[in-house]
Amino acid sequence: MNDNQKVVALVGMCGSGKSEVADCFIRADFDYLRLGQITLDEVKKRGLEPKEENERPIREGFRQQYGKAAFAILNFPKIDALLAKGENVICDGLYSWSEYKEFKKKYDKKFRVVSVFTPPEIRYQRLTNRRQKYKDDPKMKYRSFSFEEAKSRDYSEIENIEKGGPIAMADYTIVNVLALDDLKKCTNYIINQIKNEE
Repeated sequence: MNDNQKVVALVGMCGSGKSEVADCFIRADFDYLRLGQITLDEVKKRGLEPKEENERPIREGFRQQYGKAAFAILNFPKIDALLAKGENVICDGLYSWSEYKEFKKKYDKKFRVVSVFTPPEIRYQRLTNRRQKYKDDPKMKYRSFSFEEAKSRDYSEIENIEKGGPIAMADYTIVNVLALDDLKKCTNYIINQIKNEE
């Protein structure tokens, strides 16, 4: 890892706009890693349908086995491999306070957190609308949920995995309530700030 490289983690509740923000970082030549992909990989490995009721026990199982920092610990080898290529890395979906602390310990001053905030009602509407808009998304980057699934996931993440901590401690916060162009402008401004940091 060279002196100018950054590891950036996106935080925010489901449907806040993290995937759109991630796309801006990708266009700015950041290598992309979705931290939660290990859950979907395990769902598929078990021959299950990728939906919340199948994914939650797997996510919680990883945390029981590896601790609350599981998704950091299990993804560090992948992040290090991307850094070895010489690029910056954008990590989509940092969830827990324990994960945040592990990232800070490992990457120190090279680590930045970008929080994307959107009020619940707007997020839930977006998530239900995704069912048709992104039904052919092979990587399942744009996940869809029913209103009740989204609300249940919110409560679970806040109560069980300390999701509020990384959001509160973010280096940058984007409030995503306007048009997509506004989100992109704000994100690109933050990308330039991060790239130009000493």
